Amino acid sequence: MESIISLVLTTALLLGSPGPAPLALAGVGASFGFKRGMVFLSGILCGLLVVIIAVACGLGTLFMAYPTARLFCQTVGIAYLCYVAYKIASAQGGISGLHGAAPSFKDGFILNLINPKAYAAFLAIFANNILVLEDPFVSVIATGVVCFVVAVIVDGLWMAIGGSLRPFFSKPVQAKWLRWTFSGALLASIIITAIQ
Repeated sequence: MESIISLVLTTALLLGSPGPAPLALAGVGASFGFKRGMVFLSGILCGLLVVIIAVACGLGTLFMAYPTARLFCQTVGIAYLCYVAYKIASAQGGISGLHGAAPSFKDGFILNLINPKAYAAFLAIFANNILVLEDPFVSVIATGVVCFVVAVIVDGLWMAIGGSLRPFFSKPVQAKWLRWTFSGALLASIIITAIQ
């Protein structure tokens, strides 16, 4: 039981700390609402599931063997995260009457698929917090399932927190400042992730 609690806490802290996906979720929740953001959240979670599977299958070893592939993935990821930040910042109107489409399933999926923080988090989790069971294959699957359940809760909370800010920013000027704040925070997290 101790190892499960440790895994849950580690995953919650690594995935819940402000980074590209949580800040994008909060920005989408604040700009478009929880209900309209569910498609984006679903994409984020599906992208994260691919990351979990890739790391569990040994992606870290591949990146260590081919640093150029890692650099390429990081560069593409940073460019796409900048696009998501732009999409949040460039929505028009007040929050209650936003014009423009909310980020899509594809946007969320690609965001986490190429999110350097997600890979770093799961490389650390699988290196240090894997559940030790009799069968190593079952250990990896159980660890991945626990991580994914925690991610569903943590990411849902981030979008709900953003969504709870909507009533406070119903006027276009306030909404614009909110979107710019989340977009700026997302860009800052991208820069911090890139230089680590």
